[in-house]
Amino acid sequence: MPEQGDTAPDFTLPRDGGDKLTLSALKPAKVVLYFYPRDDTPGCTTEALEFTALAAEFATAGAQVVGVSKDTVAKHDKFITKHDLGVALVSDADSDVCERYGVWVEKNMYGKISMGIERATFLIDGDGRIAQLWRKVKAKGHAEEVLKAVRDL
Repeated sequence: MPEQGDTAPDFTLPRDGGDKLTLSALKPAKVVLYFYPRDDTPGCTTEALEFTALAAEFATAGAQVVGVSKDTVAKHDKFITKHDLGVALVSDADSDVCERYGVWVEKNMYGKISMGIERATFLIDGDGRIAQLWRKVKAKGHAEEVLKAVRDL
């Protein structure tokens, strides 16, 4: 599980719209890499909408926002269209990237144990190092907190 100061694990994943996104190709931009459980669920929609509302401010601060879930590219495209989202979404269908970032975890919901994505965000600096990370994120208000950290970087 990567920690603050570590080099962010690189990846290439399919993204919305049918292209691929490679993390290291985004250098020297800062990257806000946020992991979320599932498209079009209440918390995930709130988080995506808040990142979208602040997308221009993230861009002005030199950061790109990328969301990661196990959903397919087709589901991402529907999610983006339905909510007019302005962030890139990548599909980690086999959960390899989620595992390398330590967010593929055991969850306990109403006594039922299953594996799933822990809502987490990694702020990656222009050199590809993890500048800050948030685990067990609460969706509401999170994008504003991350934007402040981007500006302070």
